[in-house]
Amino acid sequence: MAKRILIVEDDDDIASIERDYLEVGGYEVTVEENGTAGLAEALTGDYDLILLDIMLPGMDGWGVLGKIREESDV
Repeated sequence: MAKRILIVEDDDDIASIERDYLEVGGYEVTVEENGTAGLAEALTGDYDLILLDIMLPGMDGWGVLGKIREESDV
């Protein structure tokens, strides 16, 4: 089973590059474009790693990180 990675990144170009390289490496990748959607996905999905941008629309990365840490050990 492939390791699962969540990318929370609002810049489409950066997210695409990250996703492409990770998928070539055999990872299963999900991308969310804002902090609110990223947080919801992080808390409902079963991820091995989360790549989190800090400057995000909706909720900044620090806020997302704090909420994830309350619920998960990813």
